[in-house]
Amino acid sequence: MKWQPFLSALLNASAAVCLLIGFFYIRRKNQTAHKKTMLSAVALSTLFLINYLSYHFVHGSQKYQGIGLIRKFYFTLLLSHTLLAIGVVPLVAFTLRWAFTSQLQKHKRLARYTLAIWLYVSVTGVLIYLMLYVF
Repeated sequence: MKWQPFLSALLNASAAVCLLIGFFYIRRKNQTAHKKTMLSAVALSTLFLINYLSYHFVHGSQKYQGIGLIRKFYFTLLLSHTLLAIGVVPLVAFTLRWAFTSQLQKHKRLARYTLAIWLYVSVTGVLIYLMLYVF
């Protein structure tokens, strides 16, 4: 099951790409393409969460091996990533709810924050993988 951390990073990176493409589409007023890419981001993030939880349930946590200043950076990054990852879940849920119930003003207002936080969580998830398993 050593492939699971890589899969988690791949799913996070793919979700980030979908988020950026979805933003691109909505800026061009293509609501159909925006909806498809944002739902793809939700699906990818859901698959990430399933993969991540199943891996850590079986294998536990990977210890970070870095020392010195990079270690402090890693744990600061991990803390911000973890707290925002927890917080983004209800933001995504409300953003989706308001989109699907055609409350587009509420959707648009919250989506700005949701996108920024979700993108940060996805990108830092990949960076954390790289720091733990590659570098």
